[in-house]
Amino acid sequence: MIIDTHAHTFPDHIAYNALRKMEQEIVNSQGFVVKAARTGTVSDLSKASIEAGIDMTLVCPVATNVRQPEKINRLSVELNKDTEKHHLFSLGAIHPECTNYKEILDEIVAMDFKGIKLHPDYQNVDFDDERYIRIMDYAANKDLVIITHAGEDVGLPGTVHCTPDKVLNVWKHIQPEKLVLAHMGGWRKWDEVEEKLMELPVYFDTAVCGRKDIPVHISDEQLVRMIRNHGVERILFGTDSPWYDQQEALADLRNSGLTEEELELVLGENARKLFGF
Repeated sequence: MIIDTHAHTFPDHIAYNALRKMEQEIVNSQGFVVKAARTGTVSDLSKASIEAGIDMTLVCPVATNVRQPEKINRLSVELNKDTEKHHLFSLGAIHPECTNYKEILDEIVAMDFKGIKLHPDYQNVDFDDERYIRIMDYAANKDLVIITHAGEDVGLPGTVHCTPDKVLNVWKHIQPEKLVLAHMGGWRKWDEVEEKLMELPVYFDTAVCGRKDIPVHISDEQLVRMIRNHGVERILFGTDSPWYDQQEALADLRNSGLTEEELELVLGENARKLFGF
C-alpha cells in the first residue's frame, strides 16, 4: 500500500491564480523559480494519484482565518465519502485563533478525519504559542494525528514559526504521540533537525524535500542518514503536491538508497498504522 500523507488542493475557480501568485512570491522572496508540478485541483490530484499507483493521498487543508474551518471541514467530509473512487482522503482544518477549538476538534473526530493540519507560517503563529499547545493537547487526547509545517516555507522565508527549538519547547509542555513534522522535521533546517530532534519520538514526512530542480533540497545521503538515525518506522512518504509530482517523488525516493524493506515502511505501512486505515 502506498500513501502520500501530504498534499494540497484548491477550489477549481481559484487554483490557477493561487498557484501563480505563490510561484511569484517564491521568485520575489528566494530569487529562484519553483513551478507547481500539477494544477492543484481535486480532480487533477485524483488523476495523478491513480496514475502514480498511490492507493491514498491525504489532503492537508490549511485554514488561514477563524472563519474557514467550518466550511473547509464541511466540504472535506463530502470528499471523504468517495475515497475509494478518487484515492483522496482529507484531514481536518483548524485555526489557532479559534476560541471554540474543542468544539471544532470534537466535530473533526465525529466526522472521522483522523487528523488535522497546522501551518504556523500561513497562520502566523509560533508553533510553541499557547494557542497551538492547547489545540495539540486536546487533539492528542482525542487520538488525532497532528501534521504541522516545519522549517522555512519557500514562499515565506522571512520568519520561521516552527523551528527545532520551538518543537523542543512544545515538548516541555505536551508530548503528543502522533505529531508529524513535515519536510523531514523542518525544510532547510535539516542540519539543525539532525542536531536537536533525532531522538524525539515524533514523525517526519518527506514532503518536497527531494525535488532536485529546486536549488535548495535535501541530498540523498542526508535523507537516508536521517531516516535511519531517526528510525525508519517514524518516516512517512509525502509530496506536498502540487509542488512535487507524485510519480517523480516516488522515483526519487526509490532511487535514494533505501532498501526495499525500508521503502515498504516509508511508502505506506507506517502511515497505514499511524492513521488506522
